[in-house]
Amino acid sequence: MADEDYNDLDMGYEDEPPEPEIEEGAEEDLENNANEDAPVEIEGEEREEQEPVERPRKTSKYMTKYERARILGTRALQISMNAPVMVELEGETDPLEIAMKELRERKIPFTIRRYLPDGSYEDWGVDELIVEDSWKRQVGGD
Repeated sequence: MADEDYNDLDMGYEDEPPEPEIEEGAEEDLENNANEDAPVEIEGEEREEQEPVERPRKTSKYMTKYERARILGTRALQISMNAPVMVELEGETDPLEIAMKELRERKIPFTIRRYLPDGSYEDWGVDELIVEDSWKRQVGGD
C-alpha cells in the first residue's frame, strides 16, 4: 500500500466511532422489543423482597490461613490509604497492627466468598468465622 493510499483512509481515531447502520424495518422491531423486556407491574400487588434462603453451610466455620492473610493485607492497605479505622487506637500506627486489632475485635467489614466445586459459593462474614492467631489464640466464633 502506497503512502498516498494510507493518508486517504480515515482511521476514525480522532472522531467518535461511527454508529452502526440500521436496516429498514429494523427500527420498528427495536421499538417493539424494548417494551417486551420491561417488568410488568400489576396494580394492587406489592412486591415482596426476596431474602436469601439460609441453607446449611458446607464449608468449615474456621478461617483459613490464606483467608486471614488476604484479609489482613487488604485491610492494612485500606488503612494505609486513610480508610476509617473501626477500633479505638491505643498508640498503634502500623496499618498491619491496626488490621490485626480489628480482626481480633471482629470489626473488619468484609465478606469472604468460598467457591465450591459445583460452581456455587458460600458467603461468610468475617465476624461469623473463628480465627486462630499465629499465637494459637482463638478469636470469636460460636
